[in-house]
Amino acid sequence: MHTPPQMMADRKDDPEGDLGVATKTKPKTQRPPLYKVLLLNDDYTPMEFVVHILERFFGLNHAQAFEIMLTVHKKGLAVVGVFSHEVAETKVAQVMDFARRHQHPLQCTMEKE
Repeated sequence: MHTPPQMMADRKDDPEGDLGVATKTKPKTQRPPLYKVLLLNDDYTPMEFVVHILERFFGLNHAQAFEIMLTVHKKGLAVVGVFSHEVAETKVAQVMDFARRHQHPLQCTMEKE
């Protein structure tokens, strides 16, 4: 392998071989923003359907799903999970599509945490 003349000159001037070692501090990598996925109450979607959605799309057990469904029912909305933008967007789309296919007006939205 041919060493360029400049590199050879550097080696003579720098016998330890630590010429040009620059240490840069890494910038702190920022975590991507997280998004809350919210379910909104309505007067038409059955409670059992909401529980089913929470179990199916958010991996909650029946007791957890039932508690969140009651929160949605009593308070008008509830956070059902916090995710990266892409995951939150996908979950909202899945829930909305599933609700429409079953002819329920259930609303699911996302907002920055």
